[in-house]
Amino acid sequence: MDRRDFLTLGGAALAAVLAACDSEGPPAARGALDFARRRNETVEEALFRHTSMDLVDPGAPLAGNALPRYYVSPSVPVWDPGVRGAWKLQVTGAVRNPLTLSLDDLTGLPSITHRVNHYCVEGWTAVTEWTGVRVRTLAKLVEPMPDAKFVDFQSFDSGYHESWDLASAVHPQTLVAYGYHGSPLTPAHGAPARLHSPIKLGYKSVKYLTAIVFLPHRNGGYWTDRGYEWYAGT
Repeated sequence: MDRRDFLTLGGAALAAVLAACDSEGPPAARGALDFARRRNETVEEALFRHTSMDLVDPGAPLAGNALPRYYVSPSVPVWDPGVRGAWKLQVTGAVRNPLTLSLDDLTGLPSITHRVNHYCVEGWTAVTEWTGVRVRTLAKLVEPMPDAKFVDFQSFDSGYHESWDLASAVHPQTLVAYGYHGSPLTPAHGAPARLHSPIKLGYKSVKYLTAIVFLPHRNGGYWTDRGYEWYAGT
């Protein structure tokens, strides 16, 4: 049984327990579910490797515009410079050299383009192509403090955010993406820039990015505060 099959089996078992109740589970079972969730995270972190890369078939069709749009605002979030001023990405928190980057600053940094899978918590997978800057590149620029073990990614999509463990955030396939399938990112998929990584479920890849904050403690997230798995590794 490979890693993904193992996690899928565990997820299926948890789904059976959570059937017919909200995402926190029935009140009488929450202690046991919290214990299982903590143990699941321990297993997922133990399985994590920076050398483990998501690979796709070179001939696999790209999702393109068929990739579903997702946001929590009433309509597609669009950055309006006339109202908000020029878009900036702040990289702050427990770091030695906090940064504020314009889109030109971001696109001027060393970048990569890669084809990877996008894994949705709803069970579907799509092949996608992203262009952007590795989060690890930004981390080297700001120099996180020794106690910075987590990273919170924040957006202008009605306050949507998700926190990650630092190791996953600096995985080589975790990007701050500003391009999608050879074109600039559009509002439908998180413009001006968004987080994307194939090593986490889709709800962890925050769109409409405005801030990256390095933290000594994790602080949950939009969906994880509603009972979804915090680690959410693939």
